[in-house]
Amino acid sequence: MDKSLLDGLRLLQQGQWDTAHRIAQADESDLGSWLHGIVHMAEPDEWNSRYWYRSAGRSFPGMDALTAEMAAFEAAWQTGR
Repeated sequence: MDKSLLDGLRLLQQGQWDTAHRIAQADESDLGSWLHGIVHMAEPDEWNSRYWYRSAGRSFPGMDALTAEMAAFEAAWQTGR
């Protein structure tokens, strides 16, 4: 797993949206697309968030799921999914 995605999540959690966005945008994997969707959820930009969730092959959980999605992303990153 690419550590930079986890770095992107940490930056997002610290409110550094722009840097987190650049990291997610640079990664073309499903996890990168998922993180990209989460970043747009935090922006908030629902249209872009939905787009990136579709690109990741994931169901969009709604804009109020930001905290839960960040935790789920970290768990998936830890297990290599």
